Formats: sequence, structure tokens, C-alpha cells
Amino acid sequence: MAFDPAFTSSYLVAFIMGLFSSMHCIGMCGSIIGTLTLSLSPEIRKSKKRLLPFVFNYNVGRITSYTIAGALAGFIEVLLSMQLGEAHGHRVLQLLSATIMASAGLYIAGWFPRFAYIEKAGVHIWKKIEPYGRKLIPVKSLTHAYLFGMIWGWLPCGLVYAALTLAITAGDVSKSALTMLAFGLGTLPAVMGVGIMTSVLTRLSRMQRFKQAIGLFMIILALLSALPWLNPMAFSITHTALH
Repeated sequence: MAFDPAFTSSYLVAFIMGLFSSMHCIGMCGSIIGTLTLSLSPEIRKSKKRLLPFVFNYNVGRITSYTIAGALAGFIEVLLSMQLGEAHGHRVLQLLSATIMASAGLYIAGWFPRFAYIEKAGVHIWKKIEPYGRKLIPVKSLTHAYLFGMIWGWLPCGLVYAALTLAITAGDVSKSALTMLAFGLGTLPAVMGVGIMTSVLTRLSRMQRFKQAIGLFMIILALLSALPWLNPMAFSITHTALH
């Protein structure tokens, strides 16, 4: 078993990033799920058993959009590698990813509020997509919930953009898509839990020390991305030759 520096841009890091960053975004995600919930019939809203499939389909749609965005991001590394060479192109993107991840960590901790300005990068695209989401309200079926989630998956979010910079360094288009899939799955527990443990999760997400701990963890992930040879989790299995 030997260390593998490529591990730092892999799926586990993306999953952990999604798991912790989603706790910071419960307010935004909770309001979107609230919009979805209020558009449903009273009979569905009153039954958690009937409501859960709608919330789940919404999240599957959201994660689908993250995965598509990851695939699109993967093309950026391909294009940059053609210009700078594979090694140099990957290293440039790796350092860019680490910088944005560290900035996201500082933002979550409350030490770099201006990071929110990065969300303006996706505003123009969002203005073109958002009207289609409005047409799905009220949500009348599980298919509508899935499509609603796909639309809202493109909502401008600095932390999603930070994950996309990680996905760019994954190595190819399919790995970039899978990296964003892993990130999306990491966000699932907190976002799904909003409808079940709303008060607990909301209170936890507002605790400054908790947010600072998450921010510091994100900064550590950024350092491991910039300096992959320091990552104690990076490993691969090596095969010994038979003599």
C-alpha cells in the first residue's frame, strides 16, 4: 500500500466537503424545500411518509444538476491541459481549487464575507433558468419534484463553485462528474434532515463555533489539495511481483 497524491481530488474529499458545507447552507436549502412543501396538497404536507418521496426526488434532481455541472467542469481541465500541458495545467487548477476551497472555509467561519461575491458568477445563467422552476409550481407529481430540483441545483452558491473547482482537478470528464456526485451525496443528510429535524439542524447551523470548526476543516482540505503529498489518507494498493 503506497500513498497516492491523486486521492486529494477524489470522491471522499468531495463527499466530506459536501457533508460539512451543507450545514452552513441549511437556511437557503430549507427555504427552497419550504417552497416545494407549500406547493404540495395539504394531504401530502400533513404526512411525512407521503412528503418524504417528494423531498427525496427534489434532492435527486439537485444532485443530478451538480453531476452535470461537474462533467462540464471536467472539460475545462481538458482544454487547459491542451494549452499548458497535462502536468502544468493540472497543477494550476489544483492551486486554484485550493485557493477557492480555503476562501470558502474562511467564509463559512465568518472571516471572509466577501467570498459571497463569487456567487455573482452564476447570476446570469440563473436568471435564464429560474423561470422554468416557477412553471413547476405547484408541484403535482414526483417527476415535477425531480425537475424542480434540477432547476434549483443551478442556484448560484459559492460553496458549490468551490466543489466545482475540486472537480476540475479530478483528471477527466467522468471523474469530474463523479466528484460532484459525491459532493451532492454529502449534502444529502443535512438537506433531507431539514424536514425531519428542522429546529435541531437550524440551531446547530447558527452556532458560531460550529461554523468556525467547519471552516477550519475546509481550510485543511484546501491545504491537502495544494500539498497532496501531505495527505495521510492518500493511498493506493500496490501489487508485488511474484518471483
